[in-house]
Amino acid sequence: MLRAMTASRQREPRTSETCRYCGGTLLTSVFDTTFRDGSTDERLFFAIPGALCLPCKQLYVDQQLIGILGLTEARCTFAIESDRVLRAGAV
Repeated sequence: MLRAMTASRQREPRTSETCRYCGGTLLTSVFDTTFRDGSTDERLFFAIPGALCLPCKQLYVDQQLIGILGLTEARCTFAIESDRVLRAGAV
């Protein structure tokens, strides 16, 4: 029997990196995001790896990934940490 469960453990922020704007601590995780640029509607992306500044809410995403996704002229308008679902094998 397979079952899905949401991970309830707290994620610890990585302290080795800090925000270049405010110096705050970054939370490294995966995020569900919405991007918008001047010529298109909003585009949704799920499970984007990145880092979120806890104090100022600045989201950092790898520039190479931004290029691959065609978002070089886009702006992130929404981001939320993705839920993590774990699957347990049959016992």
